[in-house]
Amino acid sequence: MSTQDQKVAIITGASQGIGAALVEGYRKLGYAVVATSRTIAPADDADVLTVQGDIADPATAERVVNAAIERFGRIDSVVNNAGIFVAKPFTDYTGEDYATVTGTNVDGFFHLTQKALPHLLTQGDGHIVSVTTSLVDSPDSRVPSVLASLTKGGLQAATKSLAIEYATRGIRVNAVSPGTIKTPMHPEVAHEFLAALHPVRRMGEINDIVDAVLYLETAPFVTGEILHVDGGMNAGH
Repeated sequence: MSTQDQKVAIITGASQGIGAALVEGYRKLGYAVVATSRTIAPADDADVLTVQGDIADPATAERVVNAAIERFGRIDSVVNNAGIFVAKPFTDYTGEDYATVTGTNVDGFFHLTQKALPHLLTQGDGHIVSVTTSLVDSPDSRVPSVLASLTKGGLQAATKSLAIEYATRGIRVNAVSPGTIKTPMHPEVAHEFLAALHPVRRMGEINDIVDAVLYLETAPFVTGEILHVDGGMNAGH
């Protein structure tokens, strides 16, 4: 069971893939976790509280933060993992695509981080980390993805800005920028094509991203960092 001194992390997009693995990773660090997604099921672990909701809705952010304080009494870390990726030629994007992607990737980050940050400041030693994409820094004509670049690129810029704004107040802000990771969202038939996007000629594993997030969580002298975990994509082709 949680104790007054136990740290608490909020993790979005936590029902499957990277998010579910991040919940396990933070638990292994000894954190209590508030895990949220639209479809997340109740947890058997007393130190994992699940909250269903669409992170694009500001009311979800408020419910998640309130639940963390009511259940565990504190918030130490926020992991903005939830994200939507729609690969289309720029002129094929619809208004619905735009609203859906910006809602989850930008609005979700903004509302949750803004509501949680005062509680991190109360602890005086908080961490905010977001999951972006290496397509922001290394676009690829084989994967047209302007909405990913627009939204996740905004998160990378916000990461640096927040890191500087709160550098003297005990809050670190970082991001992990993955390549393509083997998750349920990628059908096996596409793996060969996706592997070829990386200079190392393979896709990443979920644990590669979890390890990167947990490194940043436990690295007290690292802030404002965009950590590329992408099989060399950011270096070039």
